[in-house]
Amino acid sequence: MPEEERVAGLQYGIIGCGMMGQEHLRNIALLADATVVAIFEPDAGMRALAAEVVPSARLVESIEEVLAVEEVNCLLIASPNYLHLEQLEKIAAIRPLPVLVEKPLFTDPADAPRLAALRVAYPAPIWVAMEYRYMPPVARMIEEAAEATGGIRMLTIREHRFPFLEKVGDWNRFNRNTGGTLVEKCCHFFDLMRHILKSDPVRIMASGGQAVNHLDEVYGGQTSDIWDNAYVIVDFASGARAMLELCMFAEGARYQEEISAVGPKGKIECLVPGPGRFWPEHLGEPPIAQVIVSPRDPKGPRMVEISVDPQLLEAGDHNGSTFYQHQRFQKAVRGERSVEVAIDDGWWAVAMGLAAQTSAQTGRAVTFPLAFSPKS
Repeated sequence: MPEEERVAGLQYGIIGCGMMGQEHLRNIALLADATVVAIFEPDAGMRALAAEVVPSARLVESIEEVLAVEEVNCLLIASPNYLHLEQLEKIAAIRPLPVLVEKPLFTDPADAPRLAALRVAYPAPIWVAMEYRYMPPVARMIEEAAEATGGIRMLTIREHRFPFLEKVGDWNRFNRNTGGTLVEKCCHFFDLMRHILKSDPVRIMASGGQAVNHLDEVYGGQTSDIWDNAYVIVDFASGARAMLELCMFAEGARYQEEISAVGPKGKIECLVPGPGRFWPEHLGEPPIAQVIVSPRDPKGPRMVEISVDPQLLEAGDHNGSTFYQHQRFQKAVRGERSVEVAIDDGWWAVAMGLAAQTSAQTGRAVTFPLAFSPKS
């Protein structure tokens, strides 16, 4: 097990135990002094899987019943995207406990006033789950980026991966439920851009659409409209610029994420493999993540492999990051550290995704500030 400081007494109530919720259950089980005591999951199949992972947990029929379990002292929301804000509001009205809420925080710009009200009134920590910050190779790159680059001027994030997986009720096949691919999938990357560059965006330009995946999938008489590829360019207030390249029909790639940052002193990049369960057995062991520093003087790249504990790789699809995120969330709950991914960060990640989709649909750049704001 990775070394960790012991954080006593967290007893989770879980709201939503689909694919991502199951990953959270497996990672919570690896934490010291943390248990899952109540689970609300309406789908019978996912509820049965959750009971296998945490047989001691109480299976309940509503959020109200989760909050009524006296032992519960923190919450995880891992339900479909379009439910997150409504569920946070219900928790706020009944028993506002510390919450780790999966991304995206919201899906509709019309919800900004509701989010603003929640932000002001909620008395406990709300942590938005942006796991990519905590992938060991990404965290290592972020830690060394300033020294390696001399100040980042260009940041590029490439994700070449598999198509969207099947989820309960196929809710993730429609933009109206997910917020759209550039929100659902890419809010992680927009969060990384702001986090790495320590600046806010001023302009976004994008091109994207649905080219290969889900074209013939029909659900309830409606054809899936979820995008599978995009380019996005973002100008930041600091003068830095960033680019996202997304392709969701490239699961044959050796690495799933490739992130590079360049400045006057040099370049630093990290290469992150996808989930090990998807790596073809005939190719042997899955690749190991790498961080590569390439100075301008003296020239010549230096590569370091960043290994991740096999237990953590087995517990989920996010290169160990879900575990490390929970460690930090626990400390925030106990008042030992501040929330690192707050409501404002969650708003920015979604706002950038919505702006990118608008740009791709209209063929025009979108400038900030937007008409909706987390402080409106």
